[in-house]
Amino acid sequence: MLRLERYLKHKKHNPQSMKRIFATNDITTKGMVKSIFQVIGLMVSFAFVGVYTTEAKVKLPVLVSDGMVLQQQQSIKVWGWADPQEEVTVTFLKKKYKTTTSAGGNWEIILPPQKAGGPHLMTINDIQLKDILVGDVWLCSGQSNMELPIARVMDMFADEVNKYTNPQIRQIRIPLDYNFHEPQEDVKQTAWKALEPGNVMNFSALAYFFAKEWYTKHKVPVGLINSAVGGSPVEAWISEEGLKPFPKYLNEREFYKSDEYIADIRQRENKGNQLWHEVLYRTDAGLNEPVKWYAPQYNDAHWKEADLFDTSWNNNGLNPVNGSFWFRKHFNIPANLAGKESTLRLGCIVDADSVFVNGTFVGTTGYQYPPRIYKIPAGLLHEGNNQITIRLISYGGYPHFVKEKPYKLVFKESELSLEGNWKHKIGTEMPPSAGQTFFQYKPVGLYNSMIAPLKNYVVKGAIWYQGESNTNRYNEYTALLSAMINDWRSIFNLPELPFVVVELALFGQPDGWDNFRAAQQKVTEQVPHTGFAPAKDLGEWNDIHPLNKKDVGIRVANEMEKLINK
Repeated sequence: MLRLERYLKHKKHNPQSMKRIFATNDITTKGMVKSIFQVIGLMVSFAFVGVYTTEAKVKLPVLVSDGMVLQQQQSIKVWGWADPQEEVTVTFLKKKYKTTTSAGGNWEIILPPQKAGGPHLMTINDIQLKDILVGDVWLCSGQSNMELPIARVMDMFADEVNKYTNPQIRQIRIPLDYNFHEPQEDVKQTAWKALEPGNVMNFSALAYFFAKEWYTKHKVPVGLINSAVGGSPVEAWISEEGLKPFPKYLNEREFYKSDEYIADIRQRENKGNQLWHEVLYRTDAGLNEPVKWYAPQYNDAHWKEADLFDTSWNNNGLNPVNGSFWFRKHFNIPANLAGKESTLRLGCIVDADSVFVNGTFVGTTGYQYPPRIYKIPAGLLHEGNNQITIRLISYGGYPHFVKEKPYKLVFKESELSLEGNWKHKIGTEMPPSAGQTFFQYKPVGLYNSMIAPLKNYVVKGAIWYQGESNTNRYNEYTALLSAMINDWRSIFNLPELPFVVVELALFGQPDGWDNFRAAQQKVTEQVPHTGFAPAKDLGEWNDIHPLNKKDVGIRVANEMEKLINK
């Protein structure tokens, strides 16, 4: 006994001492040893029970989480997973609801319809969900004009956005994901966010203005499920079942069910892009001459000069050119602005750019659509002569600066225009870039990962702003979109789900999309419980992403009101 106590108290366990203890012939000690092993056995058993209990805990879908908004006046489904035959108890508004998981570990509980309000708590076994609201929930989907965040429309709505905070409006942004094998049970990790200063810039701009209008009229919480992907065609959002009338898309999807095939494409394209950029950087004179072309001391006296919007430097678009193109502009800063912070606005540039001010890198953008807005730190601009250098990269063969966009330096006190003549020189010419396959654009993929997992969440209606990626196939769009609407209504088990389609806004001079707009409108004439929100007049000829999402949001809210009140 004493020998064992001394061992257990010893700071450094000695295996040899333990061996000697266990080897003794003392009956009492043997009994003690036996008891110790029994205790150890129980401890191990309890440890395994602890592990088992941890594994048996309820797992909730990403949508069912803190800050969620539940649909008012409709039965609410709460669901998740646990071990088979596990008892699950949901406590909400002082009432308890129980069920037992299926043999597959699935469970769901239907809560009775609730009035708008909150915040509430919900307990699911040992999980407590906080700050839950009950109100109206909307599925917002489509491509980039639905995805476009508030941050991109601040030029038009900064004052309004900065003055408005409303924690009763919330968004959950569904992360990009796709799957070609089967519908998924859950989405990638994300969270509900309230419309507050730290979150607002990531809200869908269209959904933001829709929600603001809806809240103003109805004074109930608003939940926005933002499941949109820039550039996505409609067939990517339709299920395998929904695409059965369109065999060519199902056949295309068959290719991408092969993970090996996708991996091969990625490997080949990644290698091609790597080589393209290696050659681009190795042969770009602007980066390889002793004095870099963005350096303040570089002498650009021998460069050609042209107006910023003159396309003679790119063969006027007659012969596609790829590679790097360098632009430099000298400008004077008066004494009262020297050293001050400012914002450099360089409109939109096709395709990519890196920008230097007085030799200091200030920003880069990798593709054509985002506005170039680069911060110039204090101390970088000095009195007298300053210079801006743009290294423009062309991937698609038609590089240019988009007209009627802001090209200027913006100070608190004043602005300095950067339009007019710029010096320019080719850094290196390249063949077309290797390109990239966007797998998220392939049939069924987005449906499986970004719509199917939402099926149990009750929504009041759906808003659809998409079409730019289908305009050249307008002849089939009416049938495809009709199939998608019926598809979604089926999976949500809401056969009369209100569904508003947003008309494509004007783009180009002319844009040639009227046949497509007619196909959009035809859907809303043929499919019951659908509405059409006109937006052609709200477009911008030089931007596929027009800023005025406020009027679009208001029109969608008005159209949704009509559908619900029919």
